[in-house]
Amino acid sequence: MTDSTRPHDPTASAVIALLRDWLPQQRWFAGKGRPLRGVGVVHSLEVVSGDPALHHMLLRVDHGGAPEHYQLLLGVRAGLPDRLTHALIGRLPNGSSLYDGVHDAELTRWLPERFVAADTVGALAFHRPGAQAPDPEHVGLVIGAEQSNTSIIFGDDVILKLFRRVVPGVNPDLEVSLALAGAGSRRIPAPIAWFDMPFPDADGEPTTLGMLQEYLRTGTDGWELAKTSVRDLYAGQEVRGAGPHAHETGGDFAGESFRLGAATAEVHADLARSLPTTVAGEPELAAIADDMERRLHAAAEAVPDLAPFTDRLREAYRDLRTLGRDGHPVPLQRIHGDFHLGQVMRTATRWVLLDFEGEPARPLRERRSLHSPLRDIAAMLRSFDYAARHLLAGGGGFWGRGTPAPHLVRRAEEWATRNREAFCAGYADAGSFDPHSEPVLLRAFETDKAVYEVMYESGNRPSWLPVPMSAIRRLAERAPLPH
Repeated sequence: MTDSTRPHDPTASAVIALLRDWLPQQRWFAGKGRPLRGVGVVHSLEVVSGDPALHHMLLRVDHGGAPEHYQLLLGVRAGLPDRLTHALIGRLPNGSSLYDGVHDAELTRWLPERFVAADTVGALAFHRPGAQAPDPEHVGLVIGAEQSNTSIIFGDDVILKLFRRVVPGVNPDLEVSLALAGAGSRRIPAPIAWFDMPFPDADGEPTTLGMLQEYLRTGTDGWELAKTSVRDLYAGQEVRGAGPHAHETGGDFAGESFRLGAATAEVHADLARSLPTTVAGEPELAAIADDMERRLHAAAEAVPDLAPFTDRLREAYRDLRTLGRDGHPVPLQRIHGDFHLGQVMRTATRWVLLDFEGEPARPLRERRSLHSPLRDIAAMLRSFDYAARHLLAGGGGFWGRGTPAPHLVRRAEEWATRNREAFCAGYADAGSFDPHSEPVLLRAFETDKAVYEVMYESGNRPSWLPVPMSAIRRLAERAPLPH
């Protein structure tokens, strides 16, 4: 098949060559920094014909290990308007433009049309179990700067999450959202519809490609709200640190942290009622501790700053093993799995939890496995620490003024402690247990998360390394957890 006989066929070699150069530049491409050994097409379907045309494609990308798969919507136009030049991938041999079709509202209206009809188009199956449907006349608008997905808003009420990196099977975000909706939860964006296809490289296993959800148009990202609170606190500090404490500022966040803790407890309780649960015994806790210790060993070898603390940090994992030997029951269930302030949203009436996909880099089997809710809680506690210190990190001190002043560091610690305490109090108030009643589990999970952060910052943002290292020092000293 040649470009001259099929000029709009995106499986042609010229298109593959363009995609090889374009893929590594995308935020959602997980293979950055690894050699790109091959790109192949495992599925291609023209879903809109003519000029412009739209092609749905699934690529297999080889790096030398297990292949990765990526979903694309490729647009083809004879002439590309100025509004789409930012989405250009390259020129085809016949002069047509190949571009990222998710940005073309003229083409993406095809998606809500399929959801309304609950269509099957080739291998693509569209599912809409309820009565709610998107308006196919609404123009699609790509939003955000998500790392692993692309979101398109249609009108004011619905948003489509298009999974870019695709793994065979049901995506946990869809599975968990449907379970929580079935339990009557108001702590998630309501799921409306989804589409999937049999996965070509996995014996036809049904695989989620995208999901349509309620769009929270009054919502504000939790990370942005927390950052604003911290910025207001720092702005009120006088040169010698005589400014107000966190609880004395108009932007005090502790009340919201309490309500977020309560919302988290509600979601955990609904998940425990709706999806499988079990109880971890000695073998399971020993395996969890072994995994944590392996990660600590690898991190200490990679980051010399961590090495002096490893013996003390291992105490958290030894205590976890002892917990198992003592017969302490540890309930396991489905959890969020990638929980932080950027995964929650404050609407006009409530906190809402988003993106139950888990950490996209982890295998699907692991993301769908059962864990202790303390893992989510520990991750959020670490997120409060990041929010408190983000203006002091990156080598910029506070608003670019060099090394952070000691009084600002004290205020950061105070803000983090206050909000960590409030979150745990809110969780205890609405949940079945108080996080502080499980100090061994909480310390082990927080230590494991901080070790991960040390590895990440060392490799990606070295100037941010002091943020997790401050937690490493506290955890190594067995400092009491906030209560």
